[in-house]
Order: sequence, then structure tokens, then C-alpha cells
Amino acid sequence: MEISLQEITKDNYEAVCDLDVKKEQEELVACNMWSLVESMFNDGYVTRAIYADNEAVGFLMWVKESLHKVSIWRFMIDQNHQQKGIGRVALKLALREIRTYQDLKEIEICYMPHNPVAKDFYASFGFVEIGMDEADEEMLASIKL
Repeated sequence: MEISLQEITKDNYEAVCDLDVKKEQEELVACNMWSLVESMFNDGYVTRAIYADNEAVGFLMWVKESLHKVSIWRFMIDQNHQQKGIGRVALKLALREIRTYQDLKEIEICYMPHNPVAKDFYASFGFVEIGMDEADEEMLASIKL
């Protein structure tokens, strides 16, 4: 199975919008459709469809918050494609692409603090928890470059 990140276009946006997480994960991730709308009206938002072979199976969105910082705001794998190692490869590809930004010093990600799977998963890539966000709802973790 070949995993790739692809730009979201008029040819694949519907497939991305049709992706869903498991019912118990719905409160942990934003709707892909909302994220695509958000990306269309805000500068610095980058979206990618995660593909396994020729099928859209996930979604990523990151935001260039400043010259030195990129934050990964959305990351999901469709419920029918979880537990196959796709997310691990996709995040590795995303981090590789993000690291090409000039003058980048930090990559940040956030997740719900009651999600221990996310904590361990992101830590395996080098993300270190730095504390709760301003709203005290999500844990922030970052990689310093």
C-alpha cells in the first residue's frame, strides 16, 4: 500500500468530506468540510488528503502561524482505515513537508488531554507536551527545530 499526501482539489474534495472517524472519536476532531471552508478563507492554511494507493483515507490541515511556527490543526484517518499504519506514514510525510519551510523553528500540535493514544503517538515523533491551550481545553505539544 502506497501512502501519499495530495492537494485537495475540485476532483477530490467530496471524497475528503465523506471521510468519518468512529462515533467515539467525533468529539476529538473537527469536521473535514468545516476545515476545508476554514482553509479557503484564511491565509496560511494548508490542506492535504491522505491517500492509500488511489483512495482518499484521511485529512491533514496545518497553519503557518508565523515565520517560525507551524501548527497542525487537523489530522484524521477514516474509521475504515484506522489501525493500518496509515496515520504514522502520513504524519511522517506531513512533517517532512512542513520542515521545508524556511526559518521554521517549531511545529506544534494539539489534542484532547483525555486521549492517551494521541499523546503516545505524537510523542513517538518527538512532540513534547508544553501545556494546555489558552482555553484550557487542549494539550499543546511541540517539536523544536
